[in-house]
Amino acid sequence: MKHIQLFIVCALISSFSLTAQNSATKKADKLFAKYQFVDAIDAYNKLVEKGEADAYVYSQLAEANYNIYSTEAAEKWYAKAFEAGANDAEMIYKYSEMLKANGKYEASNTQMDKFAAMKPSDDRAMMYKSNPDYLSKILDKGKTFNVQNLDINTASSDFGGTLQDGKLYITTSRNDNRKKYGWNEEPFLDIYEYTVAEDGTYQGEELLEGDINTKYHEGLVSFTPDGKTMYFSRESFFENIYEKDSLSNTKISVLHLFKATKDSDGFSEVEALTINSPNYSIKNPSVSADGSMIYFASDMPGGYGKFDIYKATLDANGNVGTPENLGQKVNTEGQEMFPYISSDNTLYFSSTGHLGLGGMDVFHTKEIDGKMAPIRNAGTPINSNGDDFAFRMNEETGEGFVSSNREGGKGSDDIYAIKKLQPLCDVLITGTVVDEKTGDVIAGATTSLADANGNILATKTTNAEGIVEYIVECETDTELQVTMEGYESNKVSVDGTNEEEVAVSVPLTPIEEIVTPEEVVLNPIYFEFDKSNITAKAAFELDNLVQVMNKYPDMVIEATSHTDFRGSDSYNQGLSERRAQTTRQYIISKGIDASRISASGKGETEPAVDCNPCSKEQHQLNRRSQFLIVKQ
Repeated sequence: MKHIQLFIVCALISSFSLTAQNSATKKADKLFAKYQFVDAIDAYNKLVEKGEADAYVYSQLAEANYNIYSTEAAEKWYAKAFEAGANDAEMIYKYSEMLKANGKYEASNTQMDKFAAMKPSDDRAMMYKSNPDYLSKILDKGKTFNVQNLDINTASSDFGGTLQDGKLYITTSRNDNRKKYGWNEEPFLDIYEYTVAEDGTYQGEELLEGDINTKYHEGLVSFTPDGKTMYFSRESFFENIYEKDSLSNTKISVLHLFKATKDSDGFSEVEALTINSPNYSIKNPSVSADGSMIYFASDMPGGYGKFDIYKATLDANGNVGTPENLGQKVNTEGQEMFPYISSDNTLYFSSTGHLGLGGMDVFHTKEIDGKMAPIRNAGTPINSNGDDFAFRMNEETGEGFVSSNREGGKGSDDIYAIKKLQPLCDVLITGTVVDEKTGDVIAGATTSLADANGNILATKTTNAEGIVEYIVECETDTELQVTMEGYESNKVSVDGTNEEEVAVSVPLTPIEEIVTPEEVVLNPIYFEFDKSNITAKAAFELDNLVQVMNKYPDMVIEATSHTDFRGSDSYNQGLSERRAQTTRQYIISKGIDASRISASGKGETEPAVDCNPCSKEQHQLNRRSQFLIVKQ
């Protein structure tokens, strides 16, 4: 998106820059305000050469280069701006994005740490803090697609490949007959079409005939299933709708959606959609495979970020219903744009807010039974250090297009053909929590879904039918953990699968059942080898003891810890004592009075299995904890 940021993103001037203008920067500021960033950069650079630069000038240089995706220059000037005293959180975020775009992942994470500290409640910060190793996970992800630069790309901006009725439709700035736009000194954008030849090549470049292209920007297209109606974006200048910037005296438009009807002479009868507004943009249309919904991006009030993804109904006459925001799971405080809804109801979109490789990345999710699956990065090579957007794919053939300004292209933005190599899928896990004794369903139980390493992915409460649902990626092993007052906690492993749905039952035993006259019987409390810290798995079981002691307020417990035979007698004795004391401290931390629980280490003196040599399983049996009832 290096050369079309205004059309598909929007200019973002930092709060810092708005408060630091002066007479020396007046000329450069005016160019910046008119979105003439190339000329603005020259003007600010002259101030640098004269020794008249300060934090404001450096910030403006950084922002201008950011807006045209000049990543190395943007990185340089952001660094200088911060050295000179700039401290704007959004600028720090952009700086991290530029570092990432330049492959400096560690440095990018350093800036993200700063951003998260300044704006801890920001969606982008919270996602980063919850998954700081996200970059390696994306980069290590198996290759799902092949990508190939199209021969039809030029040195101009080319993006948004869409196939319909044997034609390829693209958006491009290659039309030299158009007036050049001050942002990047390239012509305004037009929609072109190619004919798909029998050999699969694209032939006969033509400016789309009919009433579509104007002297203003036109862009991304989408069609109804029958191909008779085309939806596309257009600048509101065409409708004489704009705002006038007082500083630069520049007219600033928004983007609107239009539809056109196909006839023998091309597309005509162009109509503006009723959901358009003079106060905000609506762009990037995508019509569902059945023609009943249209998805789009908008910065209308009430969203979560700068641009959000919306959907609205389409009736048989093309009338558009009330826009519905797709919610905070999809939309962030960043920018979500370029939605594409595939034939199997997978939603692809581009985002700067979700964790990615730099710039905009392509993400996907799927609606299953009215619920959105987890948001997933499409990985490499769909995504790169640059901006990756305008994803389109035929689910039946696995072929489609993605646009990108990544290194190695022919122009500022290029269209890449894609071929899916592996399936993208999610699984709906349906868990039913029941009383083990009666078989009755248990409503209001707290459930958590954990990954194979025990990390909690999400937490929900069972409904009136004792049911809870989670959506996970195919072939992902998980564990469903359940707690409920009055019951012993329980967990069930869920093996990874490619099935659309998996049903599991989680029985809970009434808490009284684990209390015997001599002890409270818990599932094994396992410590890591040669360690005494409480693990997440141990805590899950120890919470059952806490619940028992809360139910029986006069109960006094002795927590004992045993080791296996490995290690010397004295070392094992010390290890068991540390484990017992750690266990006691955990129980006390949960509100149990210290006088009600003691701790003792037994070392290897009281083995559950007297063996020599011992198997792995026998060692595990000996490495245990017991909770003896001293007083009930």
